[in-house]
Amino acid sequence: MDQIKENKMGTMPVGRLLFSMATPMIISMLVQALYNIVDSIFVARLSEDALNAVGLAFSAQNLMIGIATGTGVGINALLAKSLGEKKFEDANKIAANGVMLSLVGYVIALLFGLFGAEAYYRFQTDIPEIVDAGVAYLRIVTCYSFGLYFQITFERLMQSTGKTVFTMITQTVGAVINIILDPILIFTCNMGVAGAAYATVIGQIFAAVLGFFLNHFYNREIRMDLKNFRPDLKTISRIYAIGIPSIIMVAIGSVMYYIMSKILIGMNKTASAVFGVYFKLQSIVFMPIFGLSNGLIPILAYNYGAKSKKRMMHALKLSLLVAVIIMILGTLIMQVFPDPLLLLFDASENMLGIGRVALRIISISFIAASLGIMFSAVFQSLGNGIYSMIVSFARQLIVLVPVAYLLSLTGKLEIVWLAFPISETVSLVVSIILFVIIYKRKIKEIENMKIISDID
Repeated sequence: MDQIKENKMGTMPVGRLLFSMATPMIISMLVQALYNIVDSIFVARLSEDALNAVGLAFSAQNLMIGIATGTGVGINALLAKSLGEKKFEDANKIAANGVMLSLVGYVIALLFGLFGAEAYYRFQTDIPEIVDAGVAYLRIVTCYSFGLYFQITFERLMQSTGKTVFTMITQTVGAVINIILDPILIFTCNMGVAGAAYATVIGQIFAAVLGFFLNHFYNREIRMDLKNFRPDLKTISRIYAIGIPSIIMVAIGSVMYYIMSKILIGMNKTASAVFGVYFKLQSIVFMPIFGLSNGLIPILAYNYGAKSKKRMMHALKLSLLVAVIIMILGTLIMQVFPDPLLLLFDASENMLGIGRVALRIISISFIAASLGIMFSAVFQSLGNGIYSMIVSFARQLIVLVPVAYLLSLTGKLEIVWLAFPISETVSLVVSIILFVIIYKRKIKEIENMKIISDID
């Protein structure tokens, strides 16, 4: 009986719906960003080399998260669309196959951690202190990453049915455990960088276990029969038709970070540390945008399945407005308070000098970046994740990396940062062009088959 009830994504007023979907995710993602920053704040107390070691692991960690979240995007959009079309058996099949794919993702990460971690670091730097600490950190976060994969999958299942409050609970629990364990394992237990890694995976495992129980007992719109489960290639292909472009998009970001770190560490070791710190700080600004984007995806997917153009466009316009407001505030913070932000990471005078310039130049691109993220949500929700991949590829590999490399040849570190606003401007132009195409081909042609209440 629960499955025949009208989902709130088709009936709740759009403004309130977006707020109810996005707010818990924004809060939970802010908590996630906070504990990532806390990790680095504690590690920075060990040494700049330790900070660099954790920073250089970002590409690999980001790729793991990308595989999990990209699969989750496919699960999320496809499952929400099936619920909008009242195809409940399809929704259950999508959920069960999604859980199986989490296990596959973990096995890939495990193999990389066992056999590729040292080569990963040695290609970036030959500084022994960074390599030794980094390999220890990376092996732990990869070999015990099953918590990460299952946590993200269970959260996407809850998000697909509008139960984002539960997503906030799981992420918050994992983050709080991480934050509590960080100083204990790093300093009290004298485990150093490895302590930060163990704190991270323990938090993820607790969040995954909690996510499983919340889905089992409270997510009644989905019923997974895991005992009689058989992989369904058609369902898997449908999930990855949407999810693979998102995975590739994140992979492109990881490659970008990897190459940029190599460029910067070749110019100045401290510049590489600044780059790592920047990515921690910008997450505080960008996580609300990603939370808003993740809240928007199931709304668009559901209402596209229900053929409600009006609700789709209302949700998108409101999301764009909120994203711009958030990014204006983020830009102002980076412009006015770069020194206090850098001092959180025990920044030296040299690090302050480099970081001050970096934060102020890169933050110029924040507003353009936020608009691009929201357009990517549209592409993913409508099954055109390939458009998101095109935008990401253009921004980070076709523009950012080559421009940064060419600017680095001048030997002037301060102008290398200009590659970021240049690439984000190009990205926004490409995003707008692709949105116009998808609007004409899909959104504009929607004919409402029923009257859906849309009370403002």
